[in-house]
Amino acid sequence: MSTFQLKTKIQGPIAVIGDTHGQTEKLSIVLDRLRQTPVFDRRWVVFIGDFVDRGPDSKAGIEMVLDFIKSHPKTTAVMGNHEFAMCSALGWLPVTETSSWGERWIEHYNSEKTFSSYGAKVGDLKDLSEKIPTTHREFLTDLPWCVEHPQLLFVHAGLDPNMPFKVQLRILQQTDYLLNRPQWLCEKSFVEKDPPADCPFTVVSGHVKVDKAVIRPRRILVDTTGGDSGELSCVLMPEKRVITSAKNEAPINLEELASTTESGSSKWWKLWG
Repeated sequence: MSTFQLKTKIQGPIAVIGDTHGQTEKLSIVLDRLRQTPVFDRRWVVFIGDFVDRGPDSKAGIEMVLDFIKSHPKTTAVMGNHEFAMCSALGWLPVTETSSWGERWIEHYNSEKTFSSYGAKVGDLKDLSEKIPTTHREFLTDLPWCVEHPQLLFVHAGLDPNMPFKVQLRILQQTDYLLNRPQWLCEKSFVEKDPPADCPFTVVSGHVKVDKAVIRPRRILVDTTGGDSGELSCVLMPEKRVITSAKNEAPINLEELASTTESGSSKWWKLWG
């Protein structure tokens, strides 16, 4: 049995953190600031995927996330395309034999940082597989493709605006690894589009870098680094506030934030808290 049983259905106030990509310094700042927010003990924290590649230390980044889960059990996450590519390349996921993920991940996903962080020879999949701790493997392979909330749906890249919502949700819930390139984890164009008209949720995603967190009625976008530059962001809901890793960011006004959390327009979280 896996060490980490991540929840796929959650309720209450939310904090969603963008693609971390091993950026431990930025993540540490965001988590420290997040701990200061109102109702933190009741707030669900959701990581939007892409823990590996590009950034300086994938291994330490995953360890930081796992430590946070232990200290704050109301934490969950979704799988990003980088985890999907890495785990497929290592033979950890039941993907099709013709997928060629080993070559694709090594050549196109800035994976060398991941190899280096685990002390493995770059490009040597067997060496990397042997050096990754079991807890890291279980965490990565068990990541769900979506997390559901009464008002929000968390999925790494977003939804296809031209496919019925219920069909997409069923595929996401079942994590259909027969799909060679799951578009809900990989498709960049979804960032620019709202979900299909029959989707009852605001869809929350990362995947594609934006200059600053985007909060629209039907769409929230939280990847503000792309794993290489910019500040890591965390969006608080229902407050519609953003915490970042910027060292010169103004301190959180706890009284104002608490007032926003408790305001009449934000009482939806109390129904499920």
